[in-house]
This record gives sequence, structure tokens and C-alpha cells, in this order.
Amino acid sequence: MPSPNQPLNYPPSRKSDQIDEYHGIKVADPYRWLEDPDSEETQSWVEAQNNITFSYLNQISQREEIKGRISKLWNYEKYSTPFKEGNRYFYFKNDGLQNQSVLYTLNSLDGEPRVLIDPNTLSEDGTIALSGLAISHDGNLMAYGLSTSGSDWTEWKVRDIETGEDLSDLIQWVKFSGASWTHDGQGFFYSRYDEPNVTSQLEDINYYQKLYYHKLGTPQGDDILIYHRPDQKEWMFGGGVTEDGRYLIISVNESTDPKNLVFYQDLQTPDSPVVELISEFEANYSFIDNDGSIFWFRTDLDAPRGRVIAIDINNPAKEYWQEIIPQTSETLEAVGLLNNQFVVDYLKDARSSIKIFNLDGSFVREVELPGIGSAGGFGGKRYDTETFYVFTSFTTPSTIYRYNMVSGESTLFRQPQVDFNPELYETKQIFYSSKDGTQVPMFITHKKGLVLDGNNPTCLYGYGGFGASLTPNFSISNLVWMEMGGVYAVPNLRGGGEYGEEWHQGGTKLNKQNVFDDFIAAAEWLIENKYTRTEKLAISGGSNGGLLVGAAMTQRPDLFGAALPAVGVMDMLRFHKFTIGWAWCSDYGSAENPEEFQALYAYSPLHNLKSGTPYPATMITTADHDDRVVPAHSFKFAATLQEAHVGEKPVLIRIETKAGHGAGKPTTKVIEEIADKWGFLVRALEIESVSQPPEE
Repeated sequence: MPSPNQPLNYPPSRKSDQIDEYHGIKVADPYRWLEDPDSEETQSWVEAQNNITFSYLNQISQREEIKGRISKLWNYEKYSTPFKEGNRYFYFKNDGLQNQSVLYTLNSLDGEPRVLIDPNTLSEDGTIALSGLAISHDGNLMAYGLSTSGSDWTEWKVRDIETGEDLSDLIQWVKFSGASWTHDGQGFFYSRYDEPNVTSQLEDINYYQKLYYHKLGTPQGDDILIYHRPDQKEWMFGGGVTEDGRYLIISVNESTDPKNLVFYQDLQTPDSPVVELISEFEANYSFIDNDGSIFWFRTDLDAPRGRVIAIDINNPAKEYWQEIIPQTSETLEAVGLLNNQFVVDYLKDARSSIKIFNLDGSFVREVELPGIGSAGGFGGKRYDTETFYVFTSFTTPSTIYRYNMVSGESTLFRQPQVDFNPELYETKQIFYSSKDGTQVPMFITHKKGLVLDGNNPTCLYGYGGFGASLTPNFSISNLVWMEMGGVYAVPNLRGGGEYGEEWHQGGTKLNKQNVFDDFIAAAEWLIENKYTRTEKLAISGGSNGGLLVGAAMTQRPDLFGAALPAVGVMDMLRFHKFTIGWAWCSDYGSAENPEEFQALYAYSPLHNLKSGTPYPATMITTADHDDRVVPAHSFKFAATLQEAHVGEKPVLIRIETKAGHGAGKPTTKVIEEIADKWGFLVRALEIESVSQPPEE
């Protein structure tokens, strides 16, 4: 194989004469055959691509050093926030380098923990993951979902918590669903699809989800169908039992759009009908809790940044709805009920702010957080007087606090011991102007004392879609990058939820180009302000963020030194034809709509690669079992990129085996992939030294 500085001889990719017509425009799709992941031709192509990619990576001498440093730092105990059901506490813990975290239970917080389920014992390579969990009201039974090789398909079982033994119950073909127990512990609600074609279950489209009740000790075939809509193939159902056990709340979505319907069923009355409480897709309604017939919701109806309302189901007409907590300048993310008070999670410029309110909406206090970062948790029951929350930032590992709802006091509960000094790093938040003048915030984190001479290797990471908010978060991967002298920058692009539903809509469908403009403007700001220069600037993102990287590198190949698109949506004309892709049309639009086709075709990464263009050094990453964003997106993009690209910079694809979209990926695979990415950037950005912790 040639040295890394020579042009690579990429594996040949056969071109077919496949042409599709969209609204009078002919579009070639020569690599359509790569959409079949199980064909011999595709599998041979995957093997050939991986051979050249790993041959290239194996020549990067610093890769093993980076992997060693990641492994060393990663090896610390990681805990989840404890939660309580019945008289038992539960939490997850990872000793450090375990492939999967282990679920423990204990009778008191200072008691002796006992392993309830260890997913590491379910497969030799850690590729079976716990993907769902529901504890019965009395704390005696656990329904749990298992996912194999990263697939979204899950299989549910039931375990007796006292004995640790599994019951006979087995629930299959569950996807995008949790489980919710009835208060008597006799069974639970869940949603599933009909059994798919086994040979094509990772690609086939998912329609007609159904909501069921499973009674313990009975076969799945006897499960009671609670609700389905044969006339609405795209509707998806989430069923949850209220804390008082009285009602089943059914949330109905027809896509990834946050707008939903809300139905309910009275569980006290046998065979009671499902009542349509909110029957129009006009806003998002997130059920908080109820007090008898009074239902509390977080909603963005007439309040794009969110508010809390009360609906009396005995008087459900809109004119009788009551506003409890009005919209503010901050974005309302989530609401819980503890100590008979609302615990409200706000975002203020993408940073957490937690406030307590009485049930009448009167303000009680703001929770004093340890700094600028992200807080989560605050789980529990309506009358609990204590709870737990986790706080993290770019330089603070996830630290768990115990919170007294009566006194308002936080006490440290668990602090991870990571082998680094956070005082040697700094994070700042700046605001920059996008192409249309919109002010966009960006977090920038690096070692203290950074010299702004334009020579710092920089990783610009983004997402910008589906209303998802990127808040400060600690990562060993990013810590190692910063130890190597790297700058880590995260802009809060439109399409996200940082400033509510208007910010989200500002980056969807015909407005999607705003997201790419925001990202490109962030890169230009970093260069103008001497953090970095093109030759030292890498862009990174996964899933919708992979689309972001693909669009940015095809629109501005001159701006970036390297690109790392992960499990990206690259074919914007056909994404809706696989698994759950149709649900993304709420964000992207659809090629079947003439106006939306024009917008999609204008930025679709696959269709905007231009022959004879020198593209940035690129390593595409995907996985053979990804049934969320099928690997065909990355396969076709890689084949087209390798044909179009000119110059010596490598354009490679790394295809993980026995892995999916990312959830449940074993620690060993995660560390190997990070080491490969940083190793690739060491070569691409010509980073001189690696694994250099700052001096104390």
C-alpha cells in the first residue's frame, strides 16, 4: 500500500445505469445496489473498503498511544442517578471499561448493592445491550428490553427482582417503545410492530405501530390490543400509567415532529373507551402528572419556548384550560412533580437553569447549580421530599447530587475520580453572526493559556435538527483531544431546541440551509478569531449531524482540513424509503413534494459531490446493523466521493460490524472508533504531538 501521503487506490465501485425522475428532473443513482447490505457484492465492497481504511489507519503510529490514553482516562467508575420504586433503590454502574453498564438494586442508600442484571454476561463481545427498563409500582418486578448488535428492534423479558430469575414472559418486535406497569403489577403496556420479514428487517419500512397490554404469564399472542389506527400507518403510540394508577395516558406522534395528540383511558372502569383529549396535531403536549381529573401538561401551544397548563378532563374544552406557569425568555425543557411542587428545567442560552414552583404557579426558588453546565435527573414521586440530579460541563465529569426539596440544599452524593485536573481547562460561550445576521451561541473549550495564532487543531461539532439541544457535556474523547492541544467547539445551530420551537422550525424543510449556514459561519468565526485555520480545522457530527458535515463539506470543501461524518443521512431523496426514515419528513420534507424536492436536491450531500473537486480528508463512519440511518447512505456517499475527489487527501469509510446507530455500543468498540478518528485527524491536520496532559 502507498504511504499516507500518496493518493490511494480505492476499491472499484460498480456503476449501474439506474436513473430516477423527480418532477421532471432525471437523477442518476449508480450505486443503488449498495442499498442491499446482505448481497455478496455489497459485502465484498465493505470488506475491500475496510481493508484500505484499516491499512491506512495502521500506519498512523500515534493511534495506539491515543487509544492507550483514552483507555486509561476512561477507566473510572461511572454511576447513574439512583431512582426508587416501592422500597428499593436502583442505579446503573460501570466499573470503568466494562462494555455495558450493570443494573444494581439495594434496599437503602447505604445498604449492600446487588446485581440485578449484567448485560456483559449476555454476549462475549458486549453487543447485547439493555435498551429499556420498567420497574413495577411495588418494586418487585422488572420488565426489560434487550437490543442485539445495536439494532432498534428490542426483545422484552420480565425478571423477579427478589430472586433474580426471569419469568416465562417474552415480548418481541418492539421498537421505539418503553413499558408501563399497571399498579396491580399484573401486566404492562407497550407498543410493537407486526413481525417483519426476517431477511430484510434492518431495512424494511416501519408502519402501523400498535399499543398492547401484556398480562403476566400469558403468551404474547394473547396480548390485548388497546389502540391502533389502520387508517393512520404513520401514527406511533406511547402508553404510560399515571402515578395514581388511575389513567393510561396515550401520546400519539406521526413523525419526529414534536406535535402530538393525547388520548387517555380510565383504568378503573373495565373496557372503558379511549378518550381523545387533544385530537389535533397543533402543538407539543407532554404529560406531567394529574390530581384526579386535573391533568398538567408542558406545552408549546401559543408559547414556542414552553409553558405549563392544566386541563380538567371533566371540562376539556380549550376555553377552560388554565395557564399555571407562563412562557418566559428561557426555554422550558422538562417539568417534574416532587414535594407537591413543579421542578422546571429551563435552558438559558443552552445552559441549565432549574426552578421550583408551587402548584398554583408561584415561584419558590432556583436550584443553585455548581456552575455553568447541564443538569438532569430530579426524578421521583409526587410527595417525595428528596431527589437526585446529575451535573456536568465540558470540564466536569457527571457528578451526582442529593437535593432536599424542603430546604433547597444540594449535597454531593457521588463524584467520579477522573485522572485529570479540570482547573487546567476553560470553556467560554461566544455569539457570532450567521449568514442572515442571526446571532448563534457557541461553546469553545480548550487548555488554559491557548495562543490565538491560528495554528490550533480544532474540532467543530454540530447537530442542528429535530429540536435537540446541545448542552455542555463531559467526554473523555474530547478531553483527550484537548490534551493533544485541540480546541473543541460546539455551536447551537438552528434546527435545535435551544431557543424553543421557533429556533427548531428555523432549521427545517425549506429553512434547512440555515443550519449549514450557521455551521459554516461558526467555522469562519474560529478562523477569523485566530483559533485555527482551514488546514487545522476538522468538522464532526453524527446522524443528522452526519448530514450536517456532508452538506458543509460539499458546499465549502475549501473551508475544512478534515471531515468526520458519522452514520449520516446522505441521500436526501430516498431516506424516507427505509425503516423509520419516513418520520423525518417533518424536519426534512420529502422528495415527493415538488417544492421540498428542490430544497433537498440543492443540499443532499450525495447529489452535490462534484467531480474533479479536492475535498477535505474524510473518514466516513457507519455500522452494518444500523437500522435507524441505514448504512446505504454512507456506502453510496463514500463510493461517489472516492470517484469525485482529486488530490492526495484520503477519503475513507470505516464500517463497524455487529453495531448499529450508536446506542448500546460496547465500550471496546467506542474506544477503538475514537482512537481511529483522532488518529486520522493527527495525520490529516498534521498534529505534532499527542497525549500531552497539561502541566500542573
